[in-house]
Amino acid sequence: MAVYTEVSDEALSDFLALYDIGEVISFKGIAEGVENSNFLVRTTRSQFILTLYEKRVKATDLPFFIGLMEHLSERGVTCPQPVRNRAGEALGELAGRPAAIVTFLDGLWIRRPNVAHCGEVGQALARMHIAGADFHLRRVNSLSLEGWPPLFHTAESRADEVTPHLRQECAAELAFLEERWPKGLPSGVIHADLFNDNVFFLGQKLSGLIDFYFACNDALAYDLAICLGAWCFEPDNAFNVSKGRAMISGYERVRRLEDAEIEALPVLARGAALRFMLTRLVDWLNVPPGAKVAPKNPLEYRDKLRFHQLVKTAADYGLTR
Repeated sequence: MAVYTEVSDEALSDFLALYDIGEVISFKGIAEGVENSNFLVRTTRSQFILTLYEKRVKATDLPFFIGLMEHLSERGVTCPQPVRNRAGEALGELAGRPAAIVTFLDGLWIRRPNVAHCGEVGQALARMHIAGADFHLRRVNSLSLEGWPPLFHTAESRADEVTPHLRQECAAELAFLEERWPKGLPSGVIHADLFNDNVFFLGQKLSGLIDFYFACNDALAYDLAICLGAWCFEPDNAFNVSKGRAMISGYERVRRLEDAEIEALPVLARGAALRFMLTRLVDWLNVPPGAKVAPKNPLEYRDKLRFHQLVKTAADYGLTR
């Protein structure tokens, strides 16, 4: 979440008049995240999130995202629900951007997750994978193996401005993954971006998942690898095996990993680390002027990648069988 596009009071009023959501009490931008422009809207009836889609989000992908949230909710996954306007449409246009309003979820995201939080995330991820199994729309993961070389080439010439030898390190890892990337793993709908700020908790209990705008079809275990990287490292970027064990165990309480997924997990984790290092690197070097957004440091995922490069088996992540 972030704010790239400002919305005038007049444009906002005209847009919200298309919806039956009450009178606006307050409207403010949400600065966290790096992808879309997001605003918290309070009305006389409730609270909502207004999103303007930009950057890597394509307008043609929006029906997938909107439909997925509705599909998952029908199957018991707590996530934001698109609000349809008076004409029955979930998508509109505001300030020259595709836009949508979704319901607001109660809860807080956890800045310092503990073992219990990681176990809850593992279970929620597996429930989402099962709930999405019969979703009829498909979306290719544009930020998987085939999407990484273009990202690298975008930042290659300036990568060493961030830290010496980063260009060489990225190139070597990309070559490794192009040779070793697993094929034929169980696949389905994945979230692909289930970071701390996309999961809400009430106390120790997970209360909902948000921000499905990277969701796509890909290997289910790749989604788990993303979560291991996002949730199970400490602030010094050391891996916490207790958190990893809790996350994998939580996932397997709902969906048991196949042998091929277990074997592939270290390579999938390396791919996940490179993916986030590259997108953060591109963003770090190309923050739009005036954007109310703080880019995330790509070196966090450089350090995590170096850990994954030393992993031999999924047991190093806490798998106990």
